[in-house]
Amino acid sequence: MMERETSFTLGFLILIILNLAATRVVSTVTDYQYTRSDFPVDFVFGSGTSAYQVEGAANEDGRTPSIWDTFAYAGYAHGENGDVACDQYHKYKEDVRLMVETGIDAYRFSISWSRLLPSTNGRGPVNPKGLQYYNNLINQLIINGIQAHVTLHNFDLPQALEDEYEGWVSRDIIGDFTYYADVCFREFGDRVLYWTTVNEPNVFALGGYDKGNAPPNRCSPPFCATNSTRGNSTFEPYLVLHHILLAHSSVVRLYKTNYMDQQGGFVGISVYTLAYTPQTNLEQDKVATQRARDFFIGWIVEPLIHGDYPISMKRNAGARIPTFTSIESKQVKGSYDFIGIIHYTNVNVTDNSGALNIKLRDYTQDMAANIIYREDMFSNDEYSVTPWGLQEELDIFKLLYGNPPIFILENGQRTASNSSLEDVSRVKYLHGYIGAVLHALRNGSNVKGYFAWSFMDVFELLDGYRSSYGLYYVDHNDPELKRYPKLSAKWYKRFLMGIELDNDPSITA
Repeated sequence: MMERETSFTLGFLILIILNLAATRVVSTVTDYQYTRSDFPVDFVFGSGTSAYQVEGAANEDGRTPSIWDTFAYAGYAHGENGDVACDQYHKYKEDVRLMVETGIDAYRFSISWSRLLPSTNGRGPVNPKGLQYYNNLINQLIINGIQAHVTLHNFDLPQALEDEYEGWVSRDIIGDFTYYADVCFREFGDRVLYWTTVNEPNVFALGGYDKGNAPPNRCSPPFCATNSTRGNSTFEPYLVLHHILLAHSSVVRLYKTNYMDQQGGFVGISVYTLAYTPQTNLEQDKVATQRARDFFIGWIVEPLIHGDYPISMKRNAGARIPTFTSIESKQVKGSYDFIGIIHYTNVNVTDNSGALNIKLRDYTQDMAANIIYREDMFSNDEYSVTPWGLQEELDIFKLLYGNPPIFILENGQRTASNSSLEDVSRVKYLHGYIGAVLHALRNGSNVKGYFAWSFMDVFELLDGYRSSYGLYYVDHNDPELKRYPKLSAKWYKRFLMGIELDNDPSITA
């Protein structure tokens, strides 16, 4: 178990950067040779999903809509939705059996706030059917020796709270999120030791409130990527993430005060990361790279480590970025037992300081850097396999942020959704990135676990069912939604059995 210490799968988010120019980075795969036994005995290997992406039963047993339901029904995921998804609500026993067969140590999933607390104000009382489902799922995991790693919020705020006071835009969310977390700790904390408060808040704030291409679809012209008529792209992303940090730290304080002694668990938050590298060796590109990191990763991590936002953010955003009071700063600083890293790919950065002079600015212009991206981040193409990017990110967390305990909460290969089970590229991807984690560990990184995204093909945020990350294929043409193991599931299973593997997919035959 992890020692207690004090101290942003989504191509769409790159749309937030100004003046992007497409290029394709050459794929490289280090020829790692390793086995499961090369990792510490307490290192956790798992996989994950999230509630709206996998549960289905969206209109059953008292569940009320979330902002993700509303977003999907507005047509922003190719007209598809999570009403049925993978139907894990009814098929959780089968799915846990597949987890056992795969040999994973842990399953990361999220709780649907509007299933557990479905009332019109998003607060009490607890829905007995929702409570029963999560108890059943957690118990099924525990009796099969699988750790439950729970996320409280994954893009699915109850629509009732969005309607009542505009959700995360309002400080009212802090008290309501703390109340919801309290219910979860009380009802499930005797069996759940690992809690993530909010999933990738940097992506949520930017997609949901700057470009409007994620729930709750808030933005303002001329910055909108959608036809949204609500929001303010200039201010809301900063405000939302500020409230997320305050709500997160409130929940951490609640856990430490009321539950830590009895339950002995760990509470963290996740951040979507990209491996940033300068496009050239010019000093201005190096400075721009750090500025880009500050505005995307440091935006969350710096307050957790130091109690305040990065200097470059405060200088460029000025009065638009909220200020922590001294009490809030102390509460946010150190409010984590671990930091969850979500990582898929890398970006190159070149300076565009002229953007700082634009009078009409929103968050994306404050970034003041062109990011040269790969076309595969905007299509169903496969991600390039560049595991050195993850290794570098882990090294940076070690050097810049005091080497906090880290779980890799999402990492995986994106492919076009199809019925082929021969996902060779996913095997190569997993092999390379798990090897990169091992190298980072040997270099002193404080990594505690790795979760492959995703356990099965799920409803993806923008792509719906048109892209795939799963170890297991779900046949949506089958009324029973039958699951089939892909080559990657077989590779992962053999790795977890302790067999030495390379990135040649023939080893799973």
